[in-house]
Amino acid sequence: MKIALIKLSGKTIEQFTTGNTGVNLINKLQLEYDGVVVVHGGGKIISEWSEKLGHVVNFHEGQRVTCENTIEVVSSVQGGLINSKITSYLFSHKIRTVGLNGVDGGSFIADQIDRKLGFVGKPKQTSQVDWIFDLLAKGFVPVFSSICAGASGQIMNVNADIFAAELAKALSAEALLFFSDVGGVMLNEKYQSFLSSEEIVSGLQSGEINGGMIPKMNSCMELLSNGIKNIWIGNSFDEFISSSENKQRGTWIVDSKRIAV
Repeated sequence: MKIALIKLSGKTIEQFTTGNTGVNLINKLQLEYDGVVVVHGGGKIISEWSEKLGHVVNFHEGQRVTCENTIEVVSSVQGGLINSKITSYLFSHKIRTVGLNGVDGGSFIADQIDRKLGFVGKPKQTSQVDWIFDLLAKGFVPVFSSICAGASGQIMNVNADIFAAELAKALSAEALLFFSDVGGVMLNEKYQSFLSSEEIVSGLQSGEINGGMIPKMNSCMELLSNGIKNIWIGNSFDEFISSSENKQRGTWIVDSKRIAV
């Protein structure tokens, strides 16, 4: 089954669910792929709700520091409010959809990354994902929030870029498209049309690739090493072109052989 996975940052959800933007993107991808899966974050909205509740908002290398109070906000806002907003939008446009998270189906477990980050985990696949393929075969568009369960059952905050990459690997996805509020990956003071893993490492070491782009780039390198070659990062919904040969906007993450061609 040829699958495309869309990852939405928290800053793009409003745009995705406005008018026909998101539904046009999914309809377009469904012409080329056998199934489409959506993974969403919620960083901006989670921060807004945390501040309303008087909670301190901190990040470390692009990861949200997540205490007991924060994990409740993450679970409620990302797994509830945002997920429901996306699925309701798609349903209103006659797209069969189902709202899910990384806990559902028991296919993933998140191991705590660092005690300093609190309830923040890195997901790993622990069982088969046949049930997701079943949903896709029946014409559903699964919409995942990235919260997962820890080994002891504790809800864990998982960076949506990292979860999207893990899910893409589990599904052997043909393409992973990261939609964010930036036009691509900035390196050498300009957006790059193509970026190799070697250039990513250089940008990370120099500090030019920083903040929330760090987990995204680490995920992209892991995807390349697992044979997923169609990886795109950008902010253009309406003008997104699914073929890297005709790319106009955004950054395609490529391996050394492709970039040399």
